[in-house]
Amino acid sequence: MAHVGIIATVGPVSRNPETLRALASAGMTVARLNGSHADLDWHRETIQLIRSVLPDLPILLDVPGRKIRTLQLAHEPRFSAGDRLTLTTDRSHDGRDKVPVNFDGLHEQLRPGVRVFADDGTLAFLVEEVDGRDIHVRALGDGQLRSRKGINVPDVKLGRDLVTSADEAMLAFAAETGVDYVGISFVESAAHVQAIRRLIRNGSPRIVAKVENQGGLDHLDEVIGASDVIMIDRGDLSVETELDRVSLFQKQIIAAAQARGKPVIVATELLHTMIENPYPTKAEISDITNAVLDGASLLMLSGETAVGRFPVEAVARLASVASVASEDVGRITRSPELPQVVRAVHALSRSGEVTGVIVLSRSGYAAGLVAAARPAAPVLAVHSDEGLARSLNLLPGVRAVHVPGFDWDASDPAEAAIAALVARGFLGEADVVLTVAASADESRTDLLTLRTRRLSPGLAIEPQAA
Repeated sequence: MAHVGIIATVGPVSRNPETLRALASAGMTVARLNGSHADLDWHRETIQLIRSVLPDLPILLDVPGRKIRTLQLAHEPRFSAGDRLTLTTDRSHDGRDKVPVNFDGLHEQLRPGVRVFADDGTLAFLVEEVDGRDIHVRALGDGQLRSRKGINVPDVKLGRDLVTSADEAMLAFAAETGVDYVGISFVESAAHVQAIRRLIRNGSPRIVAKVENQGGLDHLDEVIGASDVIMIDRGDLSVETELDRVSLFQKQIIAAAQARGKPVIVATELLHTMIENPYPTKAEISDITNAVLDGASLLMLSGETAVGRFPVEAVARLASVASVASEDVGRITRSPELPQVVRAVHALSRSGEVTGVIVLSRSGYAAGLVAAARPAAPVLAVHSDEGLARSLNLLPGVRAVHVPGFDWDASDPAEAAIAALVARGFLGEADVVLTVAASADESRTDLLTLRTRRLSPGLAIEPQAA
C-alpha cells in the first residue's frame, strides 16, 4: 500500500493520454496544473483530458495568487555577473529591452540596495535605481531570466491584497471545471484562507495552503487550522527565509500539520536533475528519504514531469524511493505529539486481524487522520458527493468510494457504509474492519469501532485504550 502520494505536474511533455496512463501506472496519485503557465483554454482542455483518461484522479490547480512573476517573454535575456538589466511594471514590454513583471506596484516599493531574486533563488540582482516604472538592477551572477519565473524580494514587505481580481477569476474557473484542490501562494494567515473559502461554493475545491515565507512560519498553527492541506514550497521558502534552515523548517511544518491531522506536500527540486538526466543524484535520493521520514504525506514533481525528458522514470523513481523509506513508519506514528486517534488507528490496523479500515469523513478531517496513521490495512472512505469523494483520493493510502444518496444521519452510518461496500465488492462477508469517525471539535469524542459481518453493532474502543 502506498503510504506517500505522488503529485505530478502536467505540462507539454505529459499532456497526452499515453503519458498520463504511464504516469499513473508509475505511481502518480494526483495531477497538478500550474496556473501561472499557459492560458485558461489550455488548462480547460487539459482538465477534460485528465478526466477522460483518469476519472478518479484528483486534480490540483495552483493559483498564482500574490506570487510575483515575469510575464511571457518574446526574448528571454541572458546575462553575466555585473550586467545591468531593467525590470518594469509596464506590461507593454516583451523582454527585449525590459523584463515586465505582473505586480503593478513593485516599482513603488523598491529602492537602491535591495536584493531581488528570481527562479527559486537561482538568480540574484541588486537594485541600483528606480526610474518611474523601471527598476534597474545589476546581476550578481550569470544566468538567463525566463518567462513566468518567480520574483522574490525578501528584504521588503510587499503589501498586496489577500485576494486579487485574477485570483477570483481563477477560482471561478476552478469551480467551473470541477478541480478538486486549489493551491494558494504565500499564505500568512487564517484570514487569507477564509477569504479564499468564501469564494468557493459547496466546499469544493479544497484548499492547499502554501507555506513559503516568514509570515507563513510565524502564523503556522492558524494557517494549518484553516486549510485542508499544507504545501511546503521549498523554492520560495529558501529565498524568503534562510536557505540553511529550509530542512529544519520542513520538519517544523510537517510536525505541526501532523498534530492537526492535516496532509503535507513537500515540493521543489526533489528530482531536479531528472529533467535532463535519466538518473537522480544520491543527494536527491537522500532528500526524498528524509522527507518521507519527516512524515510527508505527498511528494510533488514540477518540471520533472511538465517539461522534463524522463517524466515517467521520475515518477517511478520517486515512488520507489518513497516506498522504501515508508517501511520505517513505526517511529513516525508512535510520536506522542500525534492525535490519540492516529496512534490508535496505527496500532489496531497492525493487530493482524483487521483487513480494512472504513472512514466516515463528511468534511475530510477524519480521512486525513486515518491517512496520517499509515495503517497496514486498505482504507476505504465512503462519500455521497462524487467530487468530494474523488478529492479524498489525494490522501495517501485512501480509496474513496462514491455512494449516491448515502445517509449520513442513519441510525448506524458505519453499518450502512459497510453494507454499501459489500454490495460493491470492496468487502467480503468474512472481513474484519475498523470503522473510524472523528471530529475537529475537541469537545466531541472520536470513535473507533471494530466489526465483522457477524459482529454487530461491534466493539467500541476508546482511542485512549490503544
